[in-house]
Amino acid sequence: AKEIFLAVDPDREGEAIAWHLANVLDIDLKLNCRVVFNEITKDAIKESFKFPRPIDMNLVNAQQARRILDRLVGYGISPLLWKKVKKGLSAGRVQSIAVKFIVDREKQIRSFVPEEYWTITSYLRLEKTTFKAFFYGFDLKKKVELKTKEEVEEVIKDIQDKEFIVEDIKESQRKRSPVLPFTTSTLQQEAAKRLNFRSKKTMLIAQQLYEGISIGKSGFTGLITYMRTDSTRVSETAKNEAKEYILEKFGQEYIGNYSYAKKGKIQDAHEAIRPTSIFRLPEDIKEYLSTDQYKLYKLIWERFLASQMKEAILDNIAVMLKVPGENKAVYFKATGSKIRFPGFMKVYTESIESNKPNESEEVFLPTLSLKQPIPCEKIEPKQHFTQPPPRYNEAKLVKLLEEKGIGRPSTYAPTLDIIQKRGYVLLEDKKFVPSELGELVLNLIEEFFPEILNVEFTASMEEELDLIGEGKVDWVNILDKFYKSFSLRLQHAEKVMEKVELKLEYANENCEKCGSPMVYRYGRFGKFLACASFPACKNSKPIVKGTGIICPKCKKGEVVERKSKKKRTFYGCKDYPKCDFISWHKLSSRPCPKCKEVMVEKKKKKEKIVKCLFCEFSQVCDE
Repeated sequence: AKEIFLAVDPDREGEAIAWHLANVLDIDLKLNCRVVFNEITKDAIKESFKFPRPIDMNLVNAQQARRILDRLVGYGISPLLWKKVKKGLSAGRVQSIAVKFIVDREKQIRSFVPEEYWTITSYLRLEKTTFKAFFYGFDLKKKVELKTKEEVEEVIKDIQDKEFIVEDIKESQRKRSPVLPFTTSTLQQEAAKRLNFRSKKTMLIAQQLYEGISIGKSGFTGLITYMRTDSTRVSETAKNEAKEYILEKFGQEYIGNYSYAKKGKIQDAHEAIRPTSIFRLPEDIKEYLSTDQYKLYKLIWERFLASQMKEAILDNIAVMLKVPGENKAVYFKATGSKIRFPGFMKVYTESIESNKPNESEEVFLPTLSLKQPIPCEKIEPKQHFTQPPPRYNEAKLVKLLEEKGIGRPSTYAPTLDIIQKRGYVLLEDKKFVPSELGELVLNLIEEFFPEILNVEFTASMEEELDLIGEGKVDWVNILDKFYKSFSLRLQHAEKVMEKVELKLEYANENCEKCGSPMVYRYGRFGKFLACASFPACKNSKPIVKGTGIICPKCKKGEVVERKSKKKRTFYGCKDYPKCDFISWHKLSSRPCPKCKEVMVEKKKKKEKIVKCLFCEFSQVCDE
């Protein structure tokens, strides 16, 4: 060929690939051999070839600096951990911060002291409509928290058998903006919340959709744009296609005016994750996709379409109700909302992790007027205790890493995978829990290499890499500054750090093969039981968690918690294979009130129900 053009990704990683290729192919680096486009469309590619340029060595140096920096940390600390703790461990800039977030949250949970508080719910009835109002306080100015049962009893005594009077009505209207199309991190978060997908699984399926699926007569077709991106930018072609579809399906009033603004330090190399054609409807191609591929494609398709639609308009109403008590007036508050114009919510609403009703759900209040008396059907007091901060699931941890500027979109899934493989953290009920090994390693890194665990330091390193890419600072100076202090601490740690002996945690049973005690160990799939005399005896087995419930089938063995090959929790008889009883649902400790047999707990939308395995009885749980 007379000329060779390099058209890899328009970011620092892509620029470094182009530089390596140019060296291998013996292309003069001064030639205009580099073309850049942000989308693979005919017009974008033709336009890019009008403005070829030389390889940008600033971006190449930024990537080199990052690779070397990560190796200085990883190749420096990891061998030290092998010597002082055990073989197979590792430490890195991003993974160490991820473990720190998980350990810090666990410390908060351990130190948490729950506090008691109470709520009072009144059930009010007007004609054929029953609605709820919640205790607010003793005037309209300040909300009051009820801390004790005595306070609650005093309020109830004051308002018992009294009518509620409408004291104040406030109506408001608000707009809810459409969601942004997916980036890598928001896709991982939403797939975890909606589809129950792990980050690794989400990226694997997204890769399949991106590479292409055989779609009937259309043949092998790429269904989504590139799935490793930190940008919400959308091409004009895709916008126009979406407008055409919205006009045809919903009408002119639903067409939004999507505008993109680059925020923060993002590389913006690729546009947002979107379907390659909005006219390739999920239902139309469902037969060609696996169940998981269909679910993820549908999620991406709906999110992108919603991002191009009009904002929703919601009508909100807040009603204050007064009960003239024996000692003082008591106020209750009722709120309701209805959707005036659904806009983008006609297609998609973002998952909200909250106990509050989803905004897509309408909560109606009857038409009320000031000073109107309303009879109360029931007053319900309830005791609560404040809860510790929740452990991180994958979605929340990815969101936190992104917010703090730690890592890049392509690093999130492998980072979460590696901290589990190393045994630093475990997944329990889809939440991260630090292991003893993880806390030990973190304490050592914190003591000898505090800058690695400094969130601001790690985020500032990302900013310095961006400055190198912009040609504002010299990459060698940045690395030199870091390595001078890091190498001294590495030498100090080699001399001072004591060898750590991991304590064996003994289980209350002996090995059935050699009689030695069994101990708890950690592997890539979590905690398991192994013989203490390993490697002489290699016996190991999973940990079985009892439920205290006798098997409803054989009436002898205990029902225990097990894991399937895909790590899904199920419940089965301890005497398997003699008894083959299994249930995918957790067994309730309460017997069926009708036939006295075993019931299981199920989740149905936002309700938790118990259902008998032997008769038709089912009931919504109180809690």
